[in-house]
Amino acid sequence: MIVELPDTTTSQVSKTLVKIREEGGVVALGRVLTLVIATAPGSEEEAIEAANDASREHPMRVIVVSSDPEEAPDLDARLDAEIRVGGDAGASEVIVLRAHGDAARDEESLVMGLLLPDAPVVTWWPGASPDVPGQSPLGRIAHRRITDASTKPDPQHALHACATSYTPGDADFAWTRLTLWRAQLAAVLDQPPYAPITAVKVTGAIDSPSTTLLAAWLHLQLDAPTTYELTPVEEGSHGIHGVELQRDGGTVELVRDIPGVATLNQPGQPTHHVALPRRNLRDCLADELRRLDPDELYGEVITSGLALLGDAEAEGVHA
Repeated sequence: MIVELPDTTTSQVSKTLVKIREEGGVVALGRVLTLVIATAPGSEEEAIEAANDASREHPMRVIVVSSDPEEAPDLDARLDAEIRVGGDAGASEVIVLRAHGDAARDEESLVMGLLLPDAPVVTWWPGASPDVPGQSPLGRIAHRRITDASTKPDPQHALHACATSYTPGDADFAWTRLTLWRAQLAAVLDQPPYAPITAVKVTGAIDSPSTTLLAAWLHLQLDAPTTYELTPVEEGSHGIHGVELQRDGGTVELVRDIPGVATLNQPGQPTHHVALPRRNLRDCLADELRRLDPDELYGEVITSGLALLGDAEAEGVHA
């Protein structure tokens, strides 16, 4: 069910929610968190679809704040709202707020009256995000703040901006997309022989901040000389292409040569094919919502790991 509320207020939206619950039996009990999605006009549906899918694992209230920062500042203040429940909202209830004029200037006030009481708040910017998410109006009220460097015009620059603006509780999908790669590499290193890694090489597309972040994680964890190569998109597929771990006894190679499937080569062992699909928005969002405390490992990698990788680059280790 979708209820349209043109030219309304947050108070009227809240009252309508109560009315819908009383008349239709839709309840807020069991909602474990409030997800606030800050997006540009026209980009709401993809984010809502991902949130609806993720809500089946994490029942929640979804508040979508849609505004255009480049909109003429002299427009009359106006708030158009939409409430989705039932089959149109998965296991959540979705409130879409389309703000214009002065109504779009105070995002915090727009959502404060709609947050679930005593429930954690997660803010997600699927596209453009503030320079310092932790100090933004929607970031200050959140326990977790999620960005996506890969959606920016310059993903590599956006990743380093995440490092300089990092506040405990921040997260980026560039890190979330590494979960399967990190698990597979950790499994390889848990097998004999247990010889130390002497060199690491990571390759990927230039529009893949995950490639740089994977190199930073490996450099931080293995303390081995690390190189990473970023290739133009037209020369290969998007995302991470492969990882080489060099030992005295030979090189371990994990290469994603076809979409969704990687080839694992280890000295003295047969070639294995490993499922390594690129994670979609739903998977990344559901993964990040599994923890509502700061991701300390991400914080260490995005700050210290990237900095160490920068030192390696200055020493000529970067390829």
